[in-house]
Amino acid sequence: MHGTSAIGYRHLRERMPCQDAWRCRTTPSGLVLAVADGAGSAPRSEEGAKQAVRLATRAFEPLVTPWEQLPDAHARKAALTDAFREVRAAFLRWCGDSPAPYATTLTVVVLAPGWLGQLSVGDGLVVVRSDVGDPAQPSSYDLLPRAHTGSEYANETVFVGSPTALRQLRVDCVRDDGIDGVLLSTDGLTQALLRRAPAGRPPMPHDAFLGHLFDRLGRPDYDHDEEERRLSEFLGSDQITRVTGDDKTLLWAIRT
Repeated sequence: MHGTSAIGYRHLRERMPCQDAWRCRTTPSGLVLAVADGAGSAPRSEEGAKQAVRLATRAFEPLVTPWEQLPDAHARKAALTDAFREVRAAFLRWCGDSPAPYATTLTVVVLAPGWLGQLSVGDGLVVVRSDVGDPAQPSSYDLLPRAHTGSEYANETVFVGSPTALRQLRVDCVRDDGIDGVLLSTDGLTQALLRRAPAGRPPMPHDAFLGHLFDRLGRPDYDHDEEERRLSEFLGSDQITRVTGDDKTLLWAIRT
């Protein structure tokens, strides 16, 4: 597993902190992964993002169980939704019922034997890697459906503390023994991770870029500090700053 956040050049220019956050919790059966993107217009969203991922990894941990323990997709989705209700209630208590200054999105993935659960509010994204079963063929990458804002304005999103958060929540339960990797990202890296698809179809993952990330993580000589150096250089490069000035967070993991 590797996670990193990089401050966007707009925040550097305005002397603001990075307002993204990520967190991971490991259990004997799998992982809980969470990323959050604090709203740039909210004065304390950095704190909100950190609190959201802290609450999420704790609340979703009991759901990290093998598929056989609850082999019903509807029941799994209900459990994921209930965990978010718990997170949101705790978040609102922590905010003092005034969530606007702490506005943040939240994307959570539960990865356990036989299945993957995704829950998102806001504009984060999740990509899964699947083993195709043929050593001669490359792994396949799939973008999971993203939450809808329900807004008529393209630049509006929904936050954990929004009154409509529960109605606009995206919850998915993927039953697949072949999933061997997952990546979460805040929307600052959307254009780097995704490429346009033919008209009428959703964006598609950049397989080459994702393949490099996952392949390096799986190498026997994987070095955390070296990977962090590579990513810091890439996320701060002209190639990335030309397409986004936003904060950027990546969190990805593979089964070993």
